[in-house]
This record gives sequence, C-alpha cells and structure tokens, in this order.
Amino acid sequence: MSGVRRATATDADAVFDLVRQLGAAFVPVRSAFDESFAAIVGASDDGADVLLLVAENADGVVQGYALTTIARLLSTNGLSAQLQEIAVDEEARGLDLGTALVHEVEAECIRRGVRQLTVAARRAGGFYDRLGYSQNAEYMRRVF
Repeated sequence: MSGVRRATATDADAVFDLVRQLGAAFVPVRSAFDESFAAIVGASDDGADVLLLVAENADGVVQGYALTTIARLLSTNGLSAQLQEIAVDEEARGLDLGTALVHEVEAECIRRGVRQLTVAARRAGGFYDRLGYSQNAEYMRRVF
C-alpha cells in the first residue's frame, strides 16, 4: 500500500465507486454526491470540520476512504469527532487499508485536540474492537 492522504477533487470517481459499495439506506445519486464531495474536499483544505481521507495502493489506485466530522460538544470538554463513513474496496479487503484509515483519522484527531472519536459500528464491531474501541451506546436514526 502506498498510503493514506487527504482526498482531492481528482478522487471523486474512485470515492463514488466506494460509496456504492457501502450498502447504505440511500442509493447514491451522482449529482448529489458531486455536490457533497466538492464541498467536503473544499472544506478539508482549510482544516474545517470535516476530514476526507483516501487509502491508495502502491500503484496510486484509491481503494478506500474515511469521512470524519468534527464538532465542539458541550459534554466532551471540547472537540468531538465521528467517523461517519468508511469503505474499502471489496477486492482490497484484508489488506489493512481500513486499519490504516482509522489510524490516520485518529492521528489527525489528536493533532487537532479532539477529545473523543466515535463510530457507529453495528456491522463492523469486531474490526473496531481490535483497534481498541469500546461500545458506548446504540445507534438510532430517523430518515427524512
């Protein structure tokens, strides 16, 4: 693997392909994705409240991504982050790309002074257990 880096505008096609592998409640719509991706990549340039990282192989092919939001909460005595989305290409699973992405998210959180990092992990609990995360609450949502 070549490494983990911040996403750039040229990563849009690769990240969209990964989003389609998530199996989330929403079917990805390219026009909506493009609008969100442009805003996120633009915001991450200035160290704002969103972090989009990609993992690429030795050939420079993007095979994973992680999207993290950072916000100031009243209950955490400062900044809190949530790993909102993480995906690794089906063909690249088992190569520790997910671990590399999480470790880079953690390093960036520490650099920014984040007090806690949370993740909704119902389907991937074992992965996060191995990385030292502990279960704290159930994830509830309402789709509008």
